[in-house]
Amino acid sequence: MRHLRLFVTVADELHFSRAAERLGMAQPPLSQAIRRLEKELGAELFDRSGRGVRLSAAGAALLEEAHELLAREERLRTLARRAAGGGLGTLRAGVPPDTAAAVLSALLAACAEHAPGLSVDLQEVTTEEQLRLLSSGGLDIGLVHHPVDATELRLGPEVSLDLGVVLPRTSPLAGLPEVTLGELSGHDLVLFPRAHAPGWYDRILDVCRAGGFVPGRLRHASNPEFLLALVTAGHGVAFDRGPVARKEPRVAWRPLAGRPLTLRIGGAWPTGRAAHPAARRFAELAADVLARDHRATRGRGAAPGPPDDSPRPWSVVYG
Repeated sequence: MRHLRLFVTVADELHFSRAAERLGMAQPPLSQAIRRLEKELGAELFDRSGRGVRLSAAGAALLEEAHELLAREERLRTLARRAAGGGLGTLRAGVPPDTAAAVLSALLAACAEHAPGLSVDLQEVTTEEQLRLLSSGGLDIGLVHHPVDATELRLGPEVSLDLGVVLPRTSPLAGLPEVTLGELSGHDLVLFPRAHAPGWYDRILDVCRAGGFVPGRLRHASNPEFLLALVTAGHGVAFDRGPVARKEPRVAWRPLAGRPLTLRIGGAWPTGRAAHPAARRFAELAADVLARDHRATRGRGAAPGPPDDSPRPWSVVYG
């Protein structure tokens, strides 16, 4: 390819001295390189007889192909750089099961805008399963609920989301502007199974105990519909980061006084050579999308109304 570039320059100039000057090299090495190319091809590329230099029939035929080959080489180099920079290929990304459809849509749109040639394979996976897949090579990046063991992981920016409490609408606590953890004493608590995100699960219970709330009984729900049904039936309360379930008017959401429970979520990916070149940027895009969604959710009316206010959207926190 180097010899072809030299040949094209000489063909453009039809003068070895000017071509050498343009290439920033001495004329003898340029002449020798062209001779080597001619020997390799088995044909003279230039007619050196007479006063000037002219393309031979073989040279004229080669010139058009040489331009195309050099253009293809540049496209290959560009392709390789894009792939190395994370702009091509497939990125396998894990997201928590509770991730809202609007967040997923916005995240995929941001990825498509940043890297149109990158295919993002989103997989709904709990935090604990994401950590296992990241370790085994089954995922390139995950959005995990902290705290997690990050010994062999790189961590992206975190987004902090304050949690409130989901109550039966008939509960006396639903009439309060905000609820303390201590006021939940005696209630059962509906949580995601510990196996989904052990670190975050334990953190919730530690904060509850420190705030004076020791659940009478722990109930577990992996499915948001089941969680809502348990709260509606009076079998416990649940922690949640959204205002109120739009489709379930029999529950109410109220902020927790002092904001003691904050969900921290962020990207995590393997260290070293196993790292996908697009992982860090995906983590940054995800953090930005989650933060914007959180601000928009609060702006749509996170402040609670009276117990008979109209229902608003919500989303359940899972590992």
